[in-house]
Amino acid sequence: MATPPHILFVMTDQQRFDTIAALGAAHVRTPNLDRLVARGVALTNAYTTCPVCVPARYSIMTGCEPSKTSWLSNWAPGDRVSERCGPYLAQTLAARGYRTWGLGKFHTEPRHEPLGFQTHEYSEELWPTEAEFLGDDYVKWLRAHGPDFAHLEQVHGERSDMYYVPQTRPVPARLSVEAWLTGRALEEINRPDSRPYFGFVSFVTPHPPIAPPVPYNRMFDPDAMTDPVLGDPVVDAADDYLGWMNHAVWAEDIPAPQARQLRARYFGSIAYIDACIGQLLDAVEARPDAANTLICFYSDHGDHMGDHGAWQKESFFEAACRVPMLVSWPARIPAGGRSSGLAALTDLFGLATSASGTPELRDGHDLLGMIRHETSAREHLVGMFGTPGTRHFKCMVRHGDWKYIWLANGGRELLFNLRDDPGETRNRADDADTPVAKLRREAVRVLASRDFTRPATSGDALAALSFAPFPRTRIKQFARGVTDFGQGPIST
Repeated sequence: MATPPHILFVMTDQQRFDTIAALGAAHVRTPNLDRLVARGVALTNAYTTCPVCVPARYSIMTGCEPSKTSWLSNWAPGDRVSERCGPYLAQTLAARGYRTWGLGKFHTEPRHEPLGFQTHEYSEELWPTEAEFLGDDYVKWLRAHGPDFAHLEQVHGERSDMYYVPQTRPVPARLSVEAWLTGRALEEINRPDSRPYFGFVSFVTPHPPIAPPVPYNRMFDPDAMTDPVLGDPVVDAADDYLGWMNHAVWAEDIPAPQARQLRARYFGSIAYIDACIGQLLDAVEARPDAANTLICFYSDHGDHMGDHGAWQKESFFEAACRVPMLVSWPARIPAGGRSSGLAALTDLFGLATSASGTPELRDGHDLLGMIRHETSAREHLVGMFGTPGTRHFKCMVRHGDWKYIWLANGGRELLFNLRDDPGETRNRADDADTPVAKLRREAVRVLASRDFTRPATSGDALAALSFAPFPRTRIKQFARGVTDFGQGPIST
């Protein structure tokens, strides 16, 4: 029987698919992600089936679609996730004899939910109380190694009205969350143990606030950045939820020069993460069992970064729902490959369980088999966001060169040919000789089969609601028990 491999999952938060130099992104510097591309296979059509933090992460941990985890947004709490879906990935691999360790951002609800990691340490974005903030593993490390920074309310950068304002990290790189996370991961990779390990390394960045540390804050010239891609104004404004999201984080009127500044610092954040990943790769490759180490790199979702006039995520435009995904396992996967088959974060549970000896795919596809050309790729990929039966609900169907998007708010349809129109600037839903009817039927078929509290379909059609704009409100994201502007100082 073959020796089970070490399995190392490395994820970022809110990193777009088009941010790896070796895959054609000339505007970034990612020498270590490029090393990982050369070490294995790049999946160039990988998606999150619910493009926001909590649902995406539960899909990774369960191998189940958001309709089963019951998390369809960050705002609609799911329930009994492991009861509905089965043991989490770390629990499953621990039962198979793996040493499991998870570090970084998990963004579960509740935040300290046990996920089966034998070593489980946190670096979350925000904690609602002072006590929870001080209990964050990174914050404890920062206060021990950099007591001069104990006054910080938000250790990763300022949020609320500063969410999409270019910033520099308030701590030096050596005291950053990335430095803490990388150092802890190196300790776990190098820990003497006869068992194979399953390691989960989860970076908080490049999620806003976009605040790379010195010197990554000045690695890219804003004047060399491209402007956001804008399409037909009717297309860009079809999903009014994006307008609400812009307003929610004070990003409703970001001018082009500031957008270029934000892009420069966004790429600086990615360059810093890349340097940290280089240290992880060095540690893996220094071990005698390097060839029998499966590494998977991915992000939970992307960021519009001004494309379509939008910021944040939670849409089915490519910038938000398509993710980078790299898989390497030198002992079993040829190096330097590309796979254009449809892949999803839901497939990662099956990837890990297949590698560990017994495939358990759940709602996912056989990703390892697809990479090794032993199974075919899925024909369709369906994503969804928001509570069915409400104006928040929307879904996507990917098939071949085509992408279909349904918006329950107003019953609006978008159809893009991604080969001819990769920027998604022209809606083809009303054109003749397109597969719009076929993709709509696929959406109806899949949604009708799901166990929703409120139906997403009405007979043979998708359930539409009359259009209504989302009320513009702000999201105030403070920390350490601070809840609004105008409050007095906290104690240090």
